[in-house]
Amino acid sequence: MKATGIVRRIDDLGRVVIPKEIRRTMRIREGDPLEIFVDHEGEVVLKKYSPMTALSDFAAEYAASLSQALNTTVLITDRDEVIAVSGGSRRTYLHRPVGPLVEKVMNDRRVLLKNRPGGETTLTEGNGEAEETGLSCYCAAPILPGGDVAGSVVICSAEPGRTMGEVEKKLAETAASFLARQLEQ
Repeated sequence: MKATGIVRRIDDLGRVVIPKEIRRTMRIREGDPLEIFVDHEGEVVLKKYSPMTALSDFAAEYAASLSQALNTTVLITDRDEVIAVSGGSRRTYLHRPVGPLVEKVMNDRRVLLKNRPGGETTLTEGNGEAEETGLSCYCAAPILPGGDVAGSVVICSAEPGRTMGEVEKKLAETAASFLARQLEQ
């Protein structure tokens, strides 16, 4: 663990304020669930909770099936990072923070389909910088269990001349809906 040098007092209701700088760095937003751990030395640790983490193995298998059927790259994310990749470089995507485009899909709660997207193909971020992935097309759908955003399904391709249409859009929506139902159980 790394010390921050920040000390906070607990108020009369047992609350502690997490400083804005730490919330921003850790991408903790209002309403985000935090998991509480206590170790044998008496340390209390707060960790961002992601229900998608429990589905990461299942999500990886689902991504592999979808990728193989479509001959594309498939990414499955939680709210903050890519948790499963198939058909593309795991090193390029896996455990990378989601980029502004994927965040927009989740915040807007709408499916996004783009062919020949130009310079707006930043699906993930690396080392604090947005990475251009050189995609020719992509389709992204939010995962919405019980109406809350849990992540997204992204189908993408860098194959020149490739386009996506209603089939890929429906498959992304179906995958997102299926994963949402798994989270609701």
